[in-house]
Amino acid sequence: MRSKREPPCLENNKPQAEYRLQLLKRRLQNDLPLKEKYRDFMDKLFDKGYAKKVSNEDLLLNERWYLPHHPVFHPQKPDKVRVVFDCAAKYRGASLNEQLLQGPDLTNTLVGVLTRFRQEPVAFVSDIEAMFYQVQVCPTDSNYLRFLWWSNGNFNQEPEEYQMRVHLFGGASSPSCASYALRKTVDDNSLELDAATVKIVKENFYVDDCLRSVPSEDKAIRLVSELREMLSRGGFRLTKWISNSKAVNETISESERLPTAKVLDFNKTQDVRQRALGIQWNVQADTFGFKTA
Repeated sequence: MRSKREPPCLENNKPQAEYRLQLLKRRLQNDLPLKEKYRDFMDKLFDKGYAKKVSNEDLLLNERWYLPHHPVFHPQKPDKVRVVFDCAAKYRGASLNEQLLQGPDLTNTLVGVLTRFRQEPVAFVSDIEAMFYQVQVCPTDSNYLRFLWWSNGNFNQEPEEYQMRVHLFGGASSPSCASYALRKTVDDNSLELDAATVKIVKENFYVDDCLRSVPSEDKAIRLVSELREMLSRGGFRLTKWISNSKAVNETISESERLPTAKVLDFNKTQDVRQRALGIQWNVQADTFGFKTA
């Protein structure tokens, strides 16, 4: 995470974060199911080491920035809540995103990934779990990723200061940094891997989504295994697997498959569709479609 100026031209925006937190508190107190989901999400950030409490020593630092946060809902997953930290929030005309260097665009083109995805008969799809959260920021940069929250989610206490230790969804530099870390994992292990596996990461990923097709089931099974092993060396976990091949699906544990892959029966005619970069992939019929309503 690099800024256009060192240090970034950012004032202490704690008053803004406190105001936004009070608005959030009222919302959560009026929606108890949302409150529980929000608290669970925050607890996981701490449990997994993605965030930590600011030390007493760092509380005295002048160079800091606070990120307001709010819930976001996926239209196809209404029961799931994601907490998003607002990197674009402005205070006195400045925001964190405006101060950050975006970095080079390392993302493959959408059309290119989709075209390569259906070149061969045996296809599989997967994605990296919480990709940005697997890439740490420099400890000093964490001071610009502070946020306010209540210890143990107890709203009766005074909020305390915490800081993220990883890159954030919505951060201007996050896509470039995460993609670089992914490619660096490949480069560091390329001598131990098949060239086809290395090529997948460089050509068949769209940010955190992996879409690939190969000539045979045997090759697909081998690549799935190698991809999982290689990316795990960089702290990346590939999950939510699904393939148009029964043999490939059966080599992946149910806990790592998409729910739709668990009920996919190739002996019956089914209309099992999986979103693939914004389009509908009918896994059994192996066709693309679009949902217009």
